[in-house]
Amino acid sequence: MTFNFAFLGCSNIAAKHALSLEKIPEAKLVAVCDIDPEKARAFGEKHEVKWYTDYRDMIKEQEIDVISILTPSGLHGKNIIELAPYGRHLMVEKPLALKLDEADEAIKACDENGIKLFVVQQNRFNPPIVKLKETIEQGKFGRLVMGTVRVRWCRPQHYYDQSKWRGTWAMDGGVLTNQASHHIDMLSWLMGPVESVMCMTDTFLADIEAEDTGIAVIRFANKALGIIEATTATRPKDLEGSISILGEKGSVEVGGFFMNEIKTWEFIGMTEEDKAQLENYRQNPNVPAWNHTEYIKDVIHSLKDNVKGLVDGLDGRKSLELINALYESAETRKEIFLRFKPKKCRLGQEVVG
Repeated sequence: MTFNFAFLGCSNIAAKHALSLEKIPEAKLVAVCDIDPEKARAFGEKHEVKWYTDYRDMIKEQEIDVISILTPSGLHGKNIIELAPYGRHLMVEKPLALKLDEADEAIKACDENGIKLFVVQQNRFNPPIVKLKETIEQGKFGRLVMGTVRVRWCRPQHYYDQSKWRGTWAMDGGVLTNQASHHIDMLSWLMGPVESVMCMTDTFLADIEAEDTGIAVIRFANKALGIIEATTATRPKDLEGSISILGEKGSVEVGGFFMNEIKTWEFIGMTEEDKAQLENYRQNPNVPAWNHTEYIKDVIHSLKDNVKGLVDGLDGRKSLELINALYESAETRKEIFLRFKPKKCRLGQEVVG
């Protein structure tokens, strides 16, 4: 059985998705769409598929099982709501949306139309992360004490200048929503539900509306603490994208650029067998778009066997709620408890004046 995929959006990330589909025998790219005719034409011709500038024409003319939403972040929620009535399953790049109420509307639209919604969080498939999640669930850390993520990346001004939507509140947000969203998702996925957050942000080296630097302290429901350190103001080049978990029985750091390489793995009572098994998970394979490919395989498995995907709409909403809470805290300079309704969060809003 082959699943036909179509793309809405032909920007940079689309190339990675196309490469992933080429590696999966059960997947096939059949069409692409972008409001920019030149982008759509160039991408369609390169991959030898029909291209469109109106998604309605694409859906009408093509047999499509899954539409991958690869548009700017601020359009994700709207795109889901518009596409859901056409009955195709939807896979959206992070984030699910920018505003919580829009995310809720998008999830509801998919439920009402009997389709599945998948949110791309491909780093959950990194072998070091797979092993780390398994180790936490087996209770080998004992009581969790602290989880920390560090995103120390370099994004010079010309990066933001490439597209007008980058770094804007209405369409993108800053480092917390864009570059660090995978790491923030990972922290809450591994450490468990979040009770409250306190956050500070600022914009130092980029001429953008949103922040290029943010730090936060988190209290998890299990009473462990968390720290987020995220910036695109690292100079002159990227340093790391890492996560550390500390518990009463052990300590782990998964580093590299996107949490893809074990740096530290120390536990009380580790056996030689434990160390030998760990070698199978030490780092990601050196294969382009490897974890995106694994993510899409999971999407296909979910559709073929009618089981829950690893990251569905509700999982995507959890990350979005946490990110909104971080911004709310930065705006109000207060501790924000989750399960909240945003009041002072600019994410997803047009800036006036």
